[in-house]
Amino acid sequence: MRLGIIALVICFGMLVVSGCNKPATESANKTAKVTPAATATPDELAFARANYAKECSSCHGQDGRGGLVKTTEGKMLKVPSLCEGHALKHDDDDYIDQIAKGGGGMPKFKDKLSHEEIVMLVHCIRHDYQGK
Repeated sequence: MRLGIIALVICFGMLVVSGCNKPATESANKTAKVTPAATATPDELAFARANYAKECSSCHGQDGRGGLVKTTEGKMLKVPSLCEGHALKHDDDDYIDQIAKGGGGMPKFKDKLSHEEIVMLVHCIRHDYQGK
């Protein structure tokens, strides 16, 4: 009789242990909805914004509104706004050409920025200052 009780206790113990081996999340996974992990969206204009801050903001301003700027020669230069007026009428190629070659008091940037960087700078101006 003792042997039977011991066998019964061992069987019961095995059932308890085998029930405890299942992961606790298994039953929770059956009812929980799976949501995809959040992914970061890279800021494709971040590098262009850094170039604007470095190369353009000293004349065109942080906000792109331009204004009167004192040149290195001591002259006052009226820098156009990138946000309104005539600047909105230019197409992308006009901007690319102006940035690359300069003119009208603006220095050329083709020796400082690659063509791709200039194109991205135009996209940045269109997005950030012209809402396009």
